[in-house]
Amino acid sequence: MADDTKVSAEIRTTFGKGAARRIRAIGKIPAVIYGHGTEPQHITLPGHQTALILRKANQVLELDIEGTQSLALVKDVQKDPVLQIIEHIDLIVVRKGEKVQIEVPIHLEGESYPGTIATQDTNTVLLEAEATNIPERVVVSIEGLEEGTLVHAKDLVLPAGSTLISEEDLVVVGITVPAAGESEEGAEGEAAPAAESAE
Repeated sequence: MADDTKVSAEIRTTFGKGAARRIRAIGKIPAVIYGHGTEPQHITLPGHQTALILRKANQVLELDIEGTQSLALVKDVQKDPVLQIIEHIDLIVVRKGEKVQIEVPIHLEGESYPGTIATQDTNTVLLEAEATNIPERVVVSIEGLEEGTLVHAKDLVLPAGSTLISEEDLVVVGITVPAAGESEEGAEGEAAPAAESAE
């Protein structure tokens, strides 16, 4: 695994909102790690390093919990809705070679046929992959696709080692031609109410 996902964690012995606030005040993040029949373990993680790691989805951390090594998949990140500060992280114990199900972001590349637009109907797809080899994203090329084309989940080119769990007929992208003048009229129609509300 990459060195940038190695994190030194500390066992946490104080709980409650007050304790969590104190932990965040010193630049750390409260977290809990559970799974594989183990008792939930409350830990703290280094704030800045963890926040950088979490810029990518579905990260697996290589934890050193006061000398004990453990792999953990980031399951849930709770943030302050206003400040966007990470308040708490839920982690699940995983093992090398173990497969997990994760929502992987879909990324569109290219441009559809001139005069058409691509509408992305779903932003993620559910895959099964090895916990230590989770893809960052699934790339979908729409280059040159014509009106009426639908890209379904079963049409996706999945990263090596990944298996589709989402419904095969799930529509990912649709290619359409906007009605004549639709985009211009829509823009003008939206501008007027906006101006009125500003007054």
